Amino acid sequence: MPDTKALVDAAVEEIATVLLGKEPQLRQAICCLLASGHLLIEDLPGMGKTTLSHALAQVLGLSYQRVQFTSDLLPADILGLSIYHSAEGRFEFHPGPIFTQVLLADEINRSTPRTQSALLEAMAEGQVTLEGDTRPLPQPFFVIATQNPLEQSGTYPLPESQLDRFLMRIELGYPDALAEREMLRSTQGAVQKTVLKQCIDEQALEAIRAAVDDVHASDSLLDYVQRIAARSRDGGEFAVGLSPRGVLALLRSAKTWALMDGRDHVLPDDVQAVLPGVTAHRLQPGGGFSGDGMALVALLQRDVDVV
Repeated sequence: MPDTKALVDAAVEEIATVLLGKEPQLRQAICCLLASGHLLIEDLPGMGKTTLSHALAQVLGLSYQRVQFTSDLLPADILGLSIYHSAEGRFEFHPGPIFTQVLLADEINRSTPRTQSALLEAMAEGQVTLEGDTRPLPQPFFVIATQNPLEQSGTYPLPESQLDRFLMRIELGYPDALAEREMLRSTQGAVQKTVLKQCIDEQALEAIRAAVDDVHASDSLLDYVQRIAARSRDGGEFAVGLSPRGVLALLRSAKTWALMDGRDHVLPDDVQAVLPGVTAHRLQPGGGFSGDGMALVALLQRDVDVV
C-alpha cells in the first residue's frame, strides 16, 4: 500500500505552485477524486477553476479534455456520434470528449437541461449508451464541472438529479492578500509554469481508491453520521434533507479524508472536514429560513453532538 499521506501532500504542494493560497480546496478536490466521485466548482469567472482541473490531471498523470458549455451545445458534442461511410457501407463511431479520464465541463449551467443530462449516465455508471451500444469510459473517470452563480445572465439551474451526482461542491473564492501579491510578482519577468510533475502514478492511484473501502468506521461514528442525517430531515429549516445517497457520500468522503491523513479509521473531525462540500448543495432551506446551503450546514455542525 502506498504512503497515501505523502503522495497527497506532494500533489497538493505541486498544484499549489500554480494555484496559490488554495490548499483546503485542493485537498477537497483530490479527496473527491480518490473517493470515486465528481466535483462541482461554483464561482465567478477567473478564479482558477480551469487551472485547478488541468493541474489535477497533470499531477495524477490522467488524460484531460475540456468542454465549454454554451446554450447551443448538443449532447452529441459531448458524447460523440456515428458517421456513415457510404463507400464502406457502415457507420463509424467518433467518440466525443467525454472519453477521457478528467473531463472539465466548463460553465455547465450555461447549457440547456437536455445537454446537462447527457452527463448523467456517464457520471453514475462510467459508461455511455448511444444508438443501442454501451461504451465504457476510461477509468478513473472524473468530471469537474464549473458553474457561474445563478444571478449571472444566461445560466440555467442544475436540476436536483444532476446536483446529486456530484460528490462535492466547492468554491475557490478570491485569493488572500499574500497569495495575490505572490501571483502578481510571478508575472514579472518569469516564465509561467505550465507543466507540472506527476506525483501519483496510475498503480498508486488505483491502490488508494481501492483502499478507501477498507477504512474502518466505528458504530459510534456511524451513529454520528446518522444523527446528522436525521437532523437534516426532521428540522423545519430544511425543505429537503440528506438522501440515502447523500449519507453514503458523506461517509465515503470522510473515509477518504482519513486515508489522506494517513489513518485507517474515521474520526468525527473527518466528517466535519468534508461535511460542507458534500452536503451544502444537497440541502434546501424550508419555509421561513432565509439562509443558503452553507447556513444549513452550520446548523448541522452546531446542533448535532459528536458523542
